Amino acid sequence: MTAFSLEPAHVTWCEELRALAAQRLRPLAEKGEPGRVNRALVAELGALGLLSRLFTSGALDLCLMRESLARACTEAETALALQGLGAHPVHTHGTEAQRARWLPRVSDGTAVAAFALSEPGAGSDAAALSLRAEPDPRPGGGPSAWRLTGEKCWISNAPEADFYTVFARTTPGAGARGVTAFLVPADRPGLTGSALDMLSPHPVGALSFDAVPVTADDVLGAPDEGFRVAMGTLNLFRPSVGAFAVGMAQAALDATLAHTTARDAFGGTLRDLQAVSHQVAEMALRTEAARLMVYAAATAYDAGAPDVPKRAAMAKLLATETAQYVVDRAVQLHGARALRRGHLLEHLYREVRAPRIYEGASEVQRGIVAKELYRTYHPDATTTETTETTETAETTETTETTEETGA
Repeated sequence: MTAFSLEPAHVTWCEELRALAAQRLRPLAEKGEPGRVNRALVAELGALGLLSRLFTSGALDLCLMRESLARACTEAETALALQGLGAHPVHTHGTEAQRARWLPRVSDGTAVAAFALSEPGAGSDAAALSLRAEPDPRPGGGPSAWRLTGEKCWISNAPEADFYTVFARTTPGAGARGVTAFLVPADRPGLTGSALDMLSPHPVGALSFDAVPVTADDVLGAPDEGFRVAMGTLNLFRPSVGAFAVGMAQAALDATLAHTTARDAFGGTLRDLQAVSHQVAEMALRTEAARLMVYAAATAYDAGAPDVPKRAAMAKLLATETAQYVVDRAVQLHGARALRRGHLLEHLYREVRAPRIYEGASEVQRGIVAKELYRTYHPDATTTETTETTETAETTETTETTEETGA
């Protein structure tokens, strides 16, 4: 599978996942309605025990799941990833009551989660969030009660999710330090949503908050520390976005190997043409390089390494850009047939574009990498003391891209 030192059990598990995706998940995905939550697919992911693994496995296992599912069924991969993205803050920062209410339902596929960070005016600058959490002025509202007013946009699974992890400004003018994360059930008064017509097989929507009531019981983590909740979630899921991209790249490469071997052209097969075989070699080279970087970033996360933000950004950046290249090359080598509706590559060509934007666009990932490099660069290590503090999660990603389209 790869030169990376995976345990044999991991390799076997990945093969089993691909078989399950092809046999049990893809048929359900094909019955789904584009732009709608496929609850039958989500329920099957729960029945197979894959959703519960989101909360018991490490980053490497998450990457292996997403890569394996993506090779056989991108819809299943995305459904799993969105459950993890929306519910991970509940798992890591939720109260005992929050966890008891929602995590079992997420795990069995009966509750759909969503991660609501992006806003119409705060896509590439998460610290500029304007959704307001204002003290509740009602009599008896209490000192720990707020009303949420504003909008969220580009939110995957909206408006059909059962609950949202919502990030709102509790302290005006405080930038990243004035944001609080809330768990908001979809039936909360004043919360409405609308679907957006996107190039996406799953729902993406906008949310409107009209004085939606929340209390201390709805806070995830602590007031004004929501940006840490968001960045902690993204540091875990960024490498796995890269794994999703690697899975798509590998699917495109597999299809290209089959096509160029079977397709007769110019007195032989396409694989006999050096111009073709060299392109295929380049596709394989880039895919494997991206895979290794994804696995390395995931392993660093599981080990608690200090350079996780940099590694996560590098992995997502390389893998998503690589997948775009590989799928595009695959389409070119297949010719017009790859552009017919229903062809695997036509599907991948549409799917592969969004990951270069959501959970941090490629430009933002380069910014994170550069900031992390300069943060740790000391030209004279014996005399220069670092002036950085433990605020990295708050300061290094203030230009964070947060479009959630496609997880």
